[in-house]
Amino acid sequence: MKIGLVGYPGAGKSTVFGALTGLPAEPGARGGADKARIGTVKVPDARVDALAKLYAPKKKTYAEIAFTDLAGSHGEGLDRSVLNAMRPLDALCQVVRAFPDAAGRAADPLGEIGGLATETILADLEIVETRRKKLAKDPAGAKELPLLERIQDALEAEQAIRELALTADEKKALSGYTFLSQKPLLLVLNVAEEDVAQPAPEPVAAAARARGLGLVVLSASVEWDIAQMAEAEQAEFLASLGVAESAKSRFVRAAYELLDLVSMLTAGEDECRAWPVPRGTPAPRAAGKIHSDIERGFIRAEVVPWQDLVELGSEAKCRDAGKLRVEGKSYVIQDGDVVNFRFNV
Repeated sequence: MKIGLVGYPGAGKSTVFGALTGLPAEPGARGGADKARIGTVKVPDARVDALAKLYAPKKKTYAEIAFTDLAGSHGEGLDRSVLNAMRPLDALCQVVRAFPDAAGRAADPLGEIGGLATETILADLEIVETRRKKLAKDPAGAKELPLLERIQDALEAEQAIRELALTADEKKALSGYTFLSQKPLLLVLNVAEEDVAQPAPEPVAAAARARGLGLVVLSASVEWDIAQMAEAEQAEFLASLGVAESAKSRFVRAAYELLDLVSMLTAGEDECRAWPVPRGTPAPRAAGKIHSDIERGFIRAEVVPWQDLVELGSEAKCRDAGKLRVEGKSYVIQDGDVVNFRFNV
């Protein structure tokens, strides 16, 4: 699963990417997909830490997200190459400038949010119009036309596709189009250092609510500085700013939720690990994330909530207390389930 970082010139997108991934920031890079950079980020998870204390494993593995730093644009808008590079991604994070730039020009966060919305809607509208013209000449496409007409009506009314109440079948029918305004979107408000402990300005928060978007406030420059510090120094520095944790942690967790993933946990002396699986995944398919043989030979899943396992101290005690359940093929994995799969191949 890949999330793309997008932003207008000067928003601080590449600095955010550098703070997240530890890779050097390259502000002002130009180009499309061929110039994009990719970095993986571990998702902080106190549940993995708690299980590791219990099992003292040889290895501790967190879930990971791949972030793509989409190259910037010339001028005020996004280049077509950048818009095209966004299409294969699973979700988007828009970095929005909320501080005066080097020339002293005031920030316009609402303008940037509205600007990306307009550009993605227009790009999607172009695809819909082209597709409808082709389908009008093809009787086999009659079933598809009503949905595309509905999509076109929404786009012409400046409504993003993600804001529509679509059924699962309709979403599946649209998946091949890789519409930009259908992708999950998280707003990242990049503020000045003195504003890191403050909530987002109400007009920005209201705009996010109106569009049904998540919102994270951070200072890219502060997060970059923190990323260069030793772990022992980070807590002291954060305390001096009046914040309890790095915004990076909040941002990564919000991005994980943006992808609509849950964490399936496995625990033992060899490894304690979080496995990202899409929400609603049945147990056999989740088992396949570990190994295809486990999915193919699935018999049952032994499941215990992580809190009960940590509180009681062992799977045996959880079984005695009735906290460990045996689930079959129809069971849907829940966030925080500690699972042991039984299989035979």
